Amino acid sequence: MIDFEEELKKYEPAIEVEQAESAIKSRDLTDLTDLLYNLTAQNNMQNQK
Repeated sequence: MIDFEEELKKYEPAIEVEQAESAIKSRDLTDLTDLLYNLTAQNNMQNQK
């Protein structure tokens, strides 16, 4: 039978996963909320002219 607790102690994440994680976290990602906020701000500025 597999001892899951013992297997988890042996676990080491793959280097590629750690590198990908760092690259993803370091990027400035724009989400949908940011896009909607920017579009609304631009629209408001155009309407004020």
